Amino acid sequence: MSQHSHAKQQNWFARHKLLTAAGALVVVVGIGAAMSGGGDGDDGKTSAAGSTEKKEKKGTGREDGGGKEKAAKGALKGNGTYQVGSDIEPGTYRSLGNKLGCYWERAKDSSGDPDAILANDNVIGASYVTVKAEDKIFKTQGCKSWERVAEGQASGSPKTEMPGNGMYKVGADIAPGTYKSAGNKKDGCYWERAKDALHESADSILANENVTGNAIVTIAPGDAYFKTNGCSDWKKTG
Repeated sequence: MSQHSHAKQQNWFARHKLLTAAGALVVVVGIGAAMSGGGDGDDGKTSAAGSTEKKEKKGTGREDGGGKEKAAKGALKGNGTYQVGSDIEPGTYRSLGNKLGCYWERAKDSSGDPDAILANDNVIGASYVTVKAEDKIFKTQGCKSWERVAEGQASGSPKTEMPGNGMYKVGADIAPGTYKSAGNKKDGCYWERAKDALHESADSILANENVTGNAIVTIAPGDAYFKTNGCSDWKKTG
């Protein structure tokens, strides 16, 4: 990724802010460090800047004897630049089991210019992203394969505990309710309640916070996703 792309990504995360219900302005600051991690069939060396994410689970593909993931049938490989409408259909996609170094980007054109970026993220564990029909490019580096997920009402066997890195679908991955994360280090824990998986700054965020020490958040049944980065494990308390 170019120096300009790094700058764009940091600026995008710096704009990731809103007033919480308590009335405090919360600014999500990107981490401007180079990261490396393994995706689908790459050499395990990928650089990206910004905040990191998420939940640690097995990927959607399978591991072969060489330890490289094979994308499930119909899934999108985790390294590549894809044209929306021909290489990839619009919709919501999920990638599981990512290690430090997974980066994705939605873009309005293929110029590579920083201003072309619509949304982007660095991921640890699980991530969801919705690719819109108006998007032109979806880029992914160092990630596990992406699998399209059904739209609409969430279904499944939601859990009441979750790791402190990940993005979780409310009602499918996790149950709504009040969760606690204890003993977080200074400026290391970030959480976010989101209304969609577009990652479009304040337009997608319902509430967010940077936490030191104990963190408590109530996830509403109407929330779409819960994101957590650098936190201790979360457990439902009510």
